[in-house]
Amino acid sequence: MCYGNVHMPEDDDNLPPLRAQDYSEANDWPGYFAAVVGKEPRETLIAALDAFAREGFTDGLAVDIAAGEGRDTLALLGRGWRVMAMDGHPEAFTHLWPRVPDTLKRRLRTIEADFAEMKIEHCDFVNASFALPFCEPRHFPALWSRIVEAIRPGGRFAGQFFGDRDDWASMPGRTHHSRDQVLQLLESFEIELMREEERDDTPEVRKPKHWQIFHIAARKR
Repeated sequence: MCYGNVHMPEDDDNLPPLRAQDYSEANDWPGYFAAVVGKEPRETLIAALDAFAREGFTDGLAVDIAAGEGRDTLALLGRGWRVMAMDGHPEAFTHLWPRVPDTLKRRLRTIEADFAEMKIEHCDFVNASFALPFCEPRHFPALWSRIVEAIRPGGRFAGQFFGDRDDWASMPGRTHHSRDQVLQLLESFEIELMREEERDDTPEVRKPKHWQIFHIAARKR
């Protein structure tokens, strides 16, 4: 099967099962949502929320970029935040809304918009878990500028960047950065967490790849 310009391997009992990374490599977002629904929120989100909590700040506006099936949005709502969840695929919200407790639904807005169209309100927190690498390079500078401008001083950004040594860096439509470039992007922030993960998949993965990921939580100066 084919999604965009990437061919998705057919299910085969003789091959390892498809994983979330297989779906995201192929831009098969409904498949990805189904593969990850119910998983725990990302560590970068929790690091940022814990930092806010230590400051006594727990009731702000968060923008969850490419919110997907909603694992991070649900965690934000559960911590008392108001959330604007944005995603370019409408099926994301069919996974999210049924899992939001009725008492918290008034604190959530969902907006269908791709990276080029996203208008980010002034907010206290922008979360972009494993999202920004899937923004086309031609749209990334404007998107990142909107993110930085939207976050108030003392607010935070949390998310991931993919490194230039990551195997997916050669794929069209993906945005990857060197460590120096990531630091340059974060020059308006005090970095509270920056963990660089570089590893190879184990052989039981259907399409093993080399990963280079920067996990970030940072406070706007």
